[in-house]
Amino acid sequence: MSVYRLLISCPDAHGLVAVVSQFIFKHQGNIKEAHHHLDEQNQHFFMRIEIESSSLSCSLSELKDAFTLVANQYNMVWRLSDVAQLKRVLIMGSNSSHCVADLLHRRHELELEGEIVGVLSNHSKLSKLASWYSVPFKQVSIHQSTKNDDIAKMSKAVNIFNPDVIVLARYMQIIPKDLCNQYKNKIINIHHSFLPSFAGANPYSRAAQRGVKLIGATCHYVTGVLDEGPIIEQDVTRVNHGDSANDMKKMGQDIEKITLAKGLQYHLEDRVLTCHNKTIVFS
Repeated sequence: MSVYRLLISCPDAHGLVAVVSQFIFKHQGNIKEAHHHLDEQNQHFFMRIEIESSSLSCSLSELKDAFTLVANQYNMVWRLSDVAQLKRVLIMGSNSSHCVADLLHRRHELELEGEIVGVLSNHSKLSKLASWYSVPFKQVSIHQSTKNDDIAKMSKAVNIFNPDVIVLARYMQIIPKDLCNQYKNKIINIHHSFLPSFAGANPYSRAAQRGVKLIGATCHYVTGVLDEGPIIEQDVTRVNHGDSANDMKKMGQDIEKITLAKGLQYHLEDRVLTCHNKTIVFS
């Protein structure tokens, strides 16, 4: 079944659900799935609708033109897209391969609604993995002595892949602010702790030193501020005083894979909308 997705974000107003529903009905559209949410604190409204494209009396471009009039009336930020047009996914990784391998395999098994267009790394280790899945691989090394030039090369390589979404699958380099701004809410990171606890480097070591009873992973959008972007998905597992930092790392890697895959899938399915520094994630 072919489906169009409509995402809406706008200031709250009376009767928004009815306005949008009546617009779709007017064009003979059949609503397959619908979710909406009002952020009362910010008085902002969010909506996600799936429409059976075959039921509509007009083309996608005609529907967009018609909805523009409604959107302008209510100051909507919106997007109407064809689910059949898969998003282009660029995976970025370093030496740790568990998250990269998991995403590549999920796509190989058609579990991800997206097209992986490449793997970009600052090391060569992931090249064989990318090759096995017949995914293009590009290495851009980052050296301390030439870091600014290398980061510029990395940014250029990203743009050549022309991604719709970038996944930092344990990519152990800070993304420059200009790239964060260029791909706002399109760069997804997995951080190996339950943020906001233990942001930055070596979270498992610091968690072990602190004697925590829960460790976790956080999938979030990347901003210019390290590990403080809007959170998409999180998960945890229990640990105890007998678990070393290395034990926690091993347990945490499973959580990292699952949490990143979930967060990416929510994004690919257009289930995530942002409100300031938090997200609305429709189930």
